[in-house]
Amino acid sequence: MTVFHALQAAQRGPASAAPLPVALIAGAAGTLGAEVLRRLAGGHHYRQLRVLAQEDMTPALDRVALVRVPSDDPSTWPLQPAKVGVIVFDAPNLYNDRERALWTPQPAQLPTLAAWMLRCGVDTLAVVVPHEQGRLPQALKAGLANLDEHAVASMGFERLLLVRPAASPQAPPHANLLEWLAHRMLSIFAYMVPSNEMPPRAVDLAALVDVALREMPAGVHVAPPELARRTSEATVQETVRAWLAR
Repeated sequence: MTVFHALQAAQRGPASAAPLPVALIAGAAGTLGAEVLRRLAGGHHYRQLRVLAQEDMTPALDRVALVRVPSDDPSTWPLQPAKVGVIVFDAPNLYNDRERALWTPQPAQLPTLAAWMLRCGVDTLAVVVPHEQGRLPQALKAGLANLDEHAVASMGFERLLLVRPAASPQAPPHANLLEWLAHRMLSIFAYMVPSNEMPPRAVDLAALVDVALREMPAGVHVAPPELARRTSEATVQETVRAWLAR
């Protein structure tokens, strides 16, 4: 009987691999959003990446398709079947034609956008929400920071990742040439800030999101800014795995 079963298994051949998931990406414009898209597209872990756009455009990356949204209200959008979702809040470079064509979410749209992705079938969601450097209390770096995050966490996603990189401070407006010159002269001291206090690089954040989407277990996971600053291309997998296993 054992030989018979072995012959049957040999005739069937190897078991077919599970199909790769489809991912929805909102906020692929801007430096960080573009880096996340590039990282996910280059990893060959997704059958297709569907990027939300507000204008027609031909994507240049393999397995990337643009999904044109009909309005700024996600609750009215038609469904796009997918298993993985990524929402990046990042200011686009509007002088770039590609980024003007992509749809950019606003922070106030987070609950509505996440609810739409959930209806699309998304069970694994990553949300990148930059905060102003030094403004987020230490107690909230490992927990939910506001009511919108609480709402998303209670929607029923199987896996939820919240990444909070510190936003680089914006230069203040200058009333005259002397103020501008003084600011430029003082800005040289920015190079003296320790590396562990600088905002993380977009490439490191994209690597964090990429690995966590594939490695994180069920539950809500909040990645503090310090995690991204410790991450590098050589150690991202080990860093994220150690953080998720804590």
